[in-house]
Amino acid sequence: MNPTIAVQMVGADFLKLHKKRSIVVWALVLAFLPIVIFLIINGVEGDSPHFNDGLNALARLFGPLAAILIGVEAGTTDSSNGVFRDLVVTGRSRLALFATRVPAALALCWLVTLSAYVLLVVGVSALAVDGYPTPNAALILNALAYTALATGVVCVVAVGFGSLTTSKPGAIIALIAWQIVASPVIVAIETLGSARDGVLTQALTHFSPVGFEGGHHGGTILTMSTGTASVVVAVWLVVFLALGAWRTRTMDA
Repeated sequence: MNPTIAVQMVGADFLKLHKKRSIVVWALVLAFLPIVIFLIINGVEGDSPHFNDGLNALARLFGPLAAILIGVEAGTTDSSNGVFRDLVVTGRSRLALFATRVPAALALCWLVTLSAYVLLVVGVSALAVDGYPTPNAALILNALAYTALATGVVCVVAVGFGSLTTSKPGAIIALIAWQIVASPVIVAIETLGSARDGVLTQALTHFSPVGFEGGHHGGTILTMSTGTASVVVAVWLVVFLALGAWRTRTMDA
């Protein structure tokens, strides 16, 4: 597959996702609505919005949920629409069909979540009360990179998991349950010790440029080295990409 065909296939996958209005709308709602509410509440109360809180809401919770919707849609759209067989009989590589889903999903995921991040930065700066600090350029750039990482990794995992299960409702429910319910519960079980380092949400949180204050920001936060966090993120990506590619290569057309 030459670069021109690859770009065309990625573009086609992106258009498939873009045409799924319900997924796009819900992803926008999940990414933007919490930020809008956060800014409105602070504006009405006359307080200065705390950038850290807004970033945590976007990058640790609602942004990843939007990423799950987009990633699962990308991973299941061909099978759920009944067009996978038509794509296979054209002679296109099955692995290529899977591989092009990933950049297409990332493009839409980042378009949604990073737009919400821009709204957060602009809103916090516009509503800042005299005497309250606003995020400096270094923090804005670091938080932007963290938001892209936190949502992008979850999106890629969702593409792989969706391709593996080929069930859109099942994959969405399972991933959201893991993200919101199972992960915090596992992290809170101290008897699991260092095994808890393998939870993806904790590894991603390590790269956040802002601090946390225990349960006030959403439960237990584990301390781990950058090397450990990087390995955990890499393992999650490799495993779910491999599973998604394997399923796409072996499934009946």
